[in-house]
Amino acid sequence: MKLALVTDAWTPQVNGVVTTLVELVRELRELGHEVLVVEPGQFRTRPCPGYAGIDLAVRPGREVTRRLDDFEPDAIHVATEGPLGWAARRHCLRRQLRFTTAFHTKFPDILNAALRVPLSWGYALFRRFHRPSSGVMVPTEGVLRMLQQRGFRNLRAWTHGVDTRLFAFEPEVRLHPLLGTLARPVLLFVGRVSYEKNIEAFLSMPFPGTKVVCGVGPLLDRLRESHPDVRWLGVMPRDELARVYAAADVFAFPSRSETFGLVMLEAMAAGTPVAAYPVDGPLQVLGARDDGQGAQGGVLHHDLHTACWGALAVPRHEARGRAMAFAWSEATRLFLSYLVPVRDRVSFAGHEGSVTVTSLSSGA
Repeated sequence: MKLALVTDAWTPQVNGVVTTLVELVRELRELGHEVLVVEPGQFRTRPCPGYAGIDLAVRPGREVTRRLDDFEPDAIHVATEGPLGWAARRHCLRRQLRFTTAFHTKFPDILNAALRVPLSWGYALFRRFHRPSSGVMVPTEGVLRMLQQRGFRNLRAWTHGVDTRLFAFEPEVRLHPLLGTLARPVLLFVGRVSYEKNIEAFLSMPFPGTKVVCGVGPLLDRLRESHPDVRWLGVMPRDELARVYAAADVFAFPSRSETFGLVMLEAMAAGTPVAAYPVDGPLQVLGARDDGQGAQGGVLHHDLHTACWGALAVPRHEARGRAMAFAWSEATRLFLSYLVPVRDRVSFAGHEGSVTVTSLSSGA
């Protein structure tokens, strides 16, 4: 199958959406599918206003059309709602092509937090964007219900995965040159240092030991100045990040507005238990224990301080076990099952990640 994937989030950006899409494309290509990625690096760009580190394509419509026409895809997936996403949407509507979309990030909430754009305006715009989609893939049942309540249709629950080979299990906290001499316990945060992450709840929380932050973002300079006791590591290669995860005692996840939270899975894969609020994202990632009491692989609590203390007692093998439930093979199988042929004369046949493209027109 020939799949065109259009996304405003791609390397060298560092965030969960990019990680998810890069891993998805790798899995699809390993299954033998031909994937065209249309991403910002192929266009003239400018920085996203108010969100440092994110570059957006400038007037990409004509080039998006050229790339999609030349590729002649069997399926089109529009992964983001930025300039490339809107350009691909316009192209599909003009050509009367069917396509799928995804809701990865609560950007209306980010716009509300950063620029005070009313939530109703942001969700109205996103509802318009996704309305023609033949299937809107969302990462959790919680996000699906939220979008249903806001009038979105054609929603599909699509879980994400984690690379359990890269984020290898360490049964004991592993020493790392960057963390080895720090006071214990080490509480780690990995992610964008930005409005939607609620990171100040983590930074201002009294706790013994050391807080460590891996990531960059629009709030970095201000927060680094106001919290000099925190160890700020910036962005690092993913293989190095895996070793940092394994060297932490607890992974703190203070966000209340996530659609998923892939970094929690990465931490748990390394054996590091998670402390988070009981909200969408953590609720789905950590799930519930078999005995119905609490979470798996960490602690959820309305007080982050209490959650962090509790997570210190969670066995590392339990955290790893929960991460193992999120295999990329299953996430890719679901993704393929939700794709639609661009035209009625083409159908998909196959199962378990194997897709055959069949013409339904005698003249094709």
